[in-house]
Amino acid sequence: MRVWLRALLLTAALASPARAGMFDDDEARRRIEALKGESAELAKRVDTINRNQIDFANQVEAVKADIAKLRGQIEVLTYELEAAQKRQKDFYVDLDGRLRKLEAPPVEAKVEPKAETPKVDPAQETRDYEAALAGLKAAKFKEAAASFLAFIKAYPNSSLTPSAHYWGAYAHAQAKDHAAAAELFGKFAAGWPNDDRAPAALESRVASLEAIKDWKGARTTLEQLAEKYPNSEAGKKAKLKLKKK
Repeated sequence: MRVWLRALLLTAALASPARAGMFDDDEARRRIEALKGESAELAKRVDTINRNQIDFANQVEAVKADIAKLRGQIEVLTYELEAAQKRQKDFYVDLDGRLRKLEAPPVEAKVEPKAETPKVDPAQETRDYEAALAGLKAAKFKEAAASFLAFIKAYPNSSLTPSAHYWGAYAHAQAKDHAAAAELFGKFAAGWPNDDRAPAALESRVASLEAIKDWKGARTTLEQLAEKYPNSEAGKKAKLKLKKK
């Protein structure tokens, strides 16, 4: 009995370290597996962060490109606005100057007309032109346009005929009769190419042709403007516009 008991105790003592070692190995394996899982999860997070950083960098570049594009558009619009303001200012300065001149009593000149040429009344000529200008200044564009056409027909040799063409074209454009405006602006530029207003007339002709969708005529006029008046503001603007087309 004592021998058997001793043997049993000896067997239990020998088995205990083996079981303890087995439990230690299982715990180590569980921890290793847990660490592997955490490492994989961490790797996924790092990969996600890297992708997000790349997307963010791409978005930043896209925003920078949009900003640069908007700046370019703002510069073009600013240039066009300044040019339009300058043309408007020049228009009123010229108009006021001419009206002031017309306020002085007309000087009647004794000119012997040719036999086949009807006699022109200078006073009536001045009154007709002044009436057309007054209509334009009052923003009665249709009436002013008709008055300028009547003046051109009645006084083809008048010193005021060039201005009648220019302001008549302007009145037609304001009245949305762009076909007639384009024709008159073209006649003015062709008939008086050395007039300071010739570049502006061609520029306005382009706008009228574009309004009636005559793209071919508009481009031809732009080319004419850029070639004939390269140093004028209208000519420089025409060059920029041609480059974009």
